[in-house]
Amino acid sequence: MRRFVLKALAVSVVGLAVAGSALAADPSKKEIVIGTTVGDFGDMVKQSVKPILEKQGYSVKLVEFTDYVRPNLALQEGSLDVNVFQHKPYLDNFAKEHKLSLKEVFQVPTAPLGIYPGKLKSLKDIKAGSTVAAPNDPSNFARALVMLSDLGWIKLKPGIDPLTASEHDIAQNLKNIKIVPLEAAQLPRSRNDVDFAVINGNYATSSGIKLTEAVYQEKSYAYVNWGVVRAADVKKAWVKDVVAAYNSNEFKAWAKQKYAGYKLPANWK
Repeated sequence: MRRFVLKALAVSVVGLAVAGSALAADPSKKEIVIGTTVGDFGDMVKQSVKPILEKQGYSVKLVEFTDYVRPNLALQEGSLDVNVFQHKPYLDNFAKEHKLSLKEVFQVPTAPLGIYPGKLKSLKDIKAGSTVAAPNDPSNFARALVMLSDLGWIKLKPGIDPLTASEHDIAQNLKNIKIVPLEAAQLPRSRNDVDFAVINGNYATSSGIKLTEAVYQEKSYAYVNWGVVRAADVKKAWVKDVVAAYNSNEFKAWAKQKYAGYKLPANWK
C-alpha cells in the first residue's frame, strides 16, 4: 500500500512538472509569427528555435522574405511578432526613415559580408574598369565601401561615419572600379555579370555559396544581426521566452556546430 502511495505521488509530481512546463508559455499569446530572410535565419527557426518554443506550448509560424523592406513594415503593422534579418545600423536607419517603433532584443549568429569572385577569381586581378556589385540598401552599401577601402581599392573622405558612408564619401577611386548597386537578393546571381560581388552572408549561403569561397570578409563585428520586436512588446512574457530560446544552451550548441566561422552574439562569450 505504501509503495502504491509513493508511486502515485511520483506520478503526480511528474504530472505537475509537465503541466508547469506547458504553462511556461504566455497564456495570452498562443502563436508567435517570426519573419526572416530566406536562408540561415529561417533555418534557425525551423530546425532549433521552433521546437524549443513548441515545447513550451507555443505555436510557431515562420514567414520568409526575399527583401530587406517588408519584414520591418510587417512587424510594425502586426502581421509579424518578431523579425530576424538585420543589423542594428540598418534597423536604426530604417526605423527613423519610416517612423517605426521597433526594438532589438537578441543577437543571432551571422554570416559576415564577403567579396566573392565573379568573372575575376583573385583580388590581385582587379584592374581599371573592373565591376563590383554591392547591396543597394544604405547601411550594407556603407559596409561594402568600408571593405573596398580596407582593400585599398577606394579611399574614403577623412572623418566620415563608416556606418553611413555613401558614394559621395569616396575621396579617391584608387583602382578606378565601377560599383554596381543591386538588391541584396540579386547579388548571388550577379556574379556571372560582374568581376566581384559583395554578398551578404545569408544570401550567399541560401544560394549554395560557401562562405569559404569569399576572397575577402569584413573585419567589423558591429554587424551581428538582431531579433527585433515592436517596442510596446519588449517586456511581454512571450518576448522573454523567445529571447531565452535564442540564448538557450540547446540553441547555442546547435548553432556553434552548424555555423562554424560565423560571427556569434556578443553575450555568448
